[in-house]
Amino acid sequence: MTNPITTRDDFLDRWCIPPNFPVDSELISFDYSSPPAIEVLDAVRQDEEVRFTILGDDDWALRMDRTAAFRTAPIDEIVTWPFRLVHFNLTRFYTGILAGFHEQVMIPWRTRMSGWGFTWQRCAPLLFLSTAGAASTYHNDNSHGLVWQIEGTKTFHSYHDPDSVLSAEAAVVGETTAEEPPEHDPAEWLSVRMEPGESLWSHALTPHWVTTESPLAMSITLAHGGLCHQGHFSDRELALRAYWDKHPDEAWMHDLRNVRY
Repeated sequence: MTNPITTRDDFLDRWCIPPNFPVDSELISFDYSSPPAIEVLDAVRQDEEVRFTILGDDDWALRMDRTAAFRTAPIDEIVTWPFRLVHFNLTRFYTGILAGFHEQVMIPWRTRMSGWGFTWQRCAPLLFLSTAGAASTYHNDNSHGLVWQIEGTKTFHSYHDPDSVLSAEAAVVGETTAEEPPEHDPAEWLSVRMEPGESLWSHALTPHWVTTESPLAMSITLAHGGLCHQGHFSDRELALRAYWDKHPDEAWMHDLRNVRY
C-alpha cells in the first residue's frame, strides 16, 4: 500500500497526478463527531433524493420486496440486507442528523484548500453507506475526491497506472461504468483498505470500485468539480474541459459522478 502523504507540499505535488493515495489524518484533522452510521441511514433512507440498490443473490422477487420496504422496514432489519446507498445533497440534513457538518467540515476544508492556492467550481459532500459484501459499480468520477472513511471498513480499489487501463478521453464519455470491473492482473490494482478516520485522494476520471468488509460502513467524499491550483488543472480535468468545449450542452450536467445506481 502507498504510504499516506503527510504534508501540504506532498499534497501539492501529488493532487493532480495519478495514482490515488492515502492522506494522513493529521493533514485533514476534521473536528467533527459523526452520528452513528445506523442513525444516519435511518434519516437519509426516507429522503426523496436518496439513491439505493438492494443487492444479494438472484432472488429477484426478494430484492423487489426489499426495495419497496427499504424506507419503512425496521432499521435493525435493514442493516442485515446487502445494499449500497448514496446521497448527493447532504445540505438537506445540515439542520438535522448532520448538524454542524457544514461548520466543522466544509468551511475548514474549503478554507484550507483556498489557503493552499486551490479554486473550484463545486465542492460538495457525498454520502455512501453499504453493508458487508456490497460493492460499488466500476466507474470513474468527474471530480477529484477526498474520501473520508467514518465508520466501518471499506477497500478502495483503483490502479497503479490508470492511464494504461483507461484513457482520459474514454473516461470522459463513461466507458468505465459497469456493474463489475473488467478482468485485469491483480498486480495492476492499487487497493487501499480504509478504517474509520482514514482518508484517500481519488483523482478525477480514474477508474475504481469500492468493496465493503464490515457489517455497516459509512464514508463521505468531498467532491471537487473544476479543481484548479494556481491556474493549473490536472491533465484529466483538461480532457473533460476539452470535451465540454465540443459539447457545451453537456457541460456541468454530470460534475459529481458518472455512476449507475
